[in-house]
Amino acid sequence: MRFCARCCHCRPEMPAVQLLLLLLLACLVWGVGARTAQFRKANDRSGRCQYTFSVASPNESSCLEQGQAMSAIQDLQRDSSEQRAALESTKARLSSLEALLHRLTLGQAAMPWDTQEGLQRELELAYSHLVRDKSALEEEKRRLEAENGDLARRLESSSEEVASLRRGLCPQARSTSEDVPPGSKEVSKWNLENVDFQELKSELTEMPASRILKESPSGQPRSEEGGTGCGELIWVGEPVTLRTAETLTGKYGVWMRDPQAAYPYTQETTWRIDTVGTDIRQVFEYDLISQFLQGYPSKVHVLPRPLESTGAVVYQGSLYFQGAESRTVIRYELHTETLKAEKEIPGAGYHGQFPYSWGGYTDIDLAVDETGLWVIYSTEAAKGAIVLSKLNPENLELEQTWETNIRKQSVANAFVICSTLYTISSYSLPDATVNFAYDTSTGSSKALMVPFKNRYKYSSMIDYNPLEKKLFAWDNFNMVTYDIRLSQV
Repeated sequence: MRFCARCCHCRPEMPAVQLLLLLLLACLVWGVGARTAQFRKANDRSGRCQYTFSVASPNESSCLEQGQAMSAIQDLQRDSSEQRAALESTKARLSSLEALLHRLTLGQAAMPWDTQEGLQRELELAYSHLVRDKSALEEEKRRLEAENGDLARRLESSSEEVASLRRGLCPQARSTSEDVPPGSKEVSKWNLENVDFQELKSELTEMPASRILKESPSGQPRSEEGGTGCGELIWVGEPVTLRTAETLTGKYGVWMRDPQAAYPYTQETTWRIDTVGTDIRQVFEYDLISQFLQGYPSKVHVLPRPLESTGAVVYQGSLYFQGAESRTVIRYELHTETLKAEKEIPGAGYHGQFPYSWGGYTDIDLAVDETGLWVIYSTEAAKGAIVLSKLNPENLELEQTWETNIRKQSVANAFVICSTLYTISSYSLPDATVNFAYDTSTGSSKALMVPFKNRYKYSSMIDYNPLEKKLFAWDNFNMVTYDIRLSQV
């Protein structure tokens, strides 16, 4: 290899002797191996005088190029990185050993680390369970306190009734069996001397049902007060269980009778739909109440379109229901088994947008009362409040609409009696209430506290039958009815 010294630019006045001394110094620096040397004088590109000398390297056969030098540098850096990584690994192992030694010193070596972590997780899980149980107990405490307050109010009311009896406001109870009508049983008598536990004297007399539900000249049954007019709901009786669904698909559903039955159907004809599933099309028809109670349908309709939720009703010979995953209400004529009309409810929420509190895609709920067909729903414009519309039963056109101030998802169900909307407070609490009423004649609502029993703790459907003056309900596989009482107008 030839070693090329850097060029030395000389001033013109530099003596030649100094240049020779530089050449001799270079030869001495490179040692004896530098047997040859070259000295050259020439002008560079700018015209300046330039002296150049070259001396051969004694121990390098060739010079490294720039790329090879960079590669060598990178190899050195890589080796350095590997050494640093090995050093860090050694330090980490040393730290682990020191930690283990520390735990051994504190006497924790008997319990492995993973066991400690498992114990910590178990303690955290147990703590979360305790917090949850605490919340449940607090909720139960609040419920019991509410029940206690209700019982106290009832006891106070009972005390007032006893005091009223003592003042002679009730007629004297009969004490002889001669006054009891034939076919009746005397159950108990009043004992006015002991007021700790009292029972009203009741007489059970057998009589035909036609005498109880005696029809008026207009064909409608008389109210309990003896009139044919409407009034405000003031009482709901205990649920009467008619039958229980046989399969899991009957967890919730809808059952109904036609308050204005048309040939070939009668007031006894009953329809039932189990609504658990994704393609609900079967409608069970029972000609007689006895068939319904025993579970033997006379006919099974298969709807041309699937329905959704538990909001269906039967009115004037047609089944009205909400089409699956749509805001469309459909009229299906049962006798001819044909679709007669369908109508999209403008802006109505559907498929879980504005359901009742129990869910079940109950966004659109149909209802029937003394005045006709209704639909209960909500919209984005109403911000989740209940909207009530009167429907034309022939073509399903909306005849009139009311927007209430009752939030739909805060109530468990709703029904209409005498053009007044009523809502239920809870679908699962055994002692719920009819908590709101909205009167369409005045456009105003008010709070109520009419007791309502959820005997089986999962009421998914509650409808009013204006012919029988009863509420029909589906409560956790069970089909039940409630007697009601309206105030006199």
